[in-house]
Amino acid sequence: MRKLVDHRDQASLAAAFRRRRFALFQSLISPLPKPVTILDLGGEQSFWEVMGLAGNNDYRIVMVNLVPLEITYSNLRGILGDATDLHQFSDQEFDLAFSNSVIEHLGNYLSQKRMAEEIQRVGRLYYVQTPNKLFPLEPHFLVPFYQFFPLSLQVALIQRFNLGWYKKIPERTNAIQLVRSHRLLTGREMGALFPTGNLFCERVLGLTKSFIAYGPRQ
Repeated sequence: MRKLVDHRDQASLAAAFRRRRFALFQSLISPLPKPVTILDLGGEQSFWEVMGLAGNNDYRIVMVNLVPLEITYSNLRGILGDATDLHQFSDQEFDLAFSNSVIEHLGNYLSQKRMAEEIQRVGRLYYVQTPNKLFPLEPHFLVPFYQFFPLSLQVALIQRFNLGWYKKIPERTNAIQLVRSHRLLTGREMGALFPTGNLFCERVLGLTKSFIAYGPRQ
């Protein structure tokens, strides 16, 4: 299962979905005058290497992360910061505010709302991707319907087993903290967070796997 959803493996299903998403991303940025300025919230250099923009000076990409990043390309810059408070950036400072599978890690709707507001403030355009809460397979723990289990069962499972991208966490307090740091969004919630934009539904086998909010609408 992990091999299927590992975006680092170019032959994986996840990598194929990422390439498809990037076509939508390119449609947003290709008409923009160069150099294009991009603010990536929670991203890493490896993502832009896979997307082919690392080292391309037509794109100046600032990555905001909670941890220091190792940067080896002149067009990339990494800074420490919090996606819910981008006070260091002015209104509409970037051509595009970008985030890929980050907003669901904030743990509560208020923080997600703050991040969405900041994205729409600092970017003239935005592109935000997140998994669909209603998709049967939870994308982080890789257990079907895990997101709907009671907290006690979610915690008990991660205490006893390696699940998805996480090693088991025997200590209960840490296990609770990990589980509570995930809050998947529905399409209705994404529409409410980004009311000025479009909502693209990424489908697999007829089911919506994830959402991309992009815009604002023209």
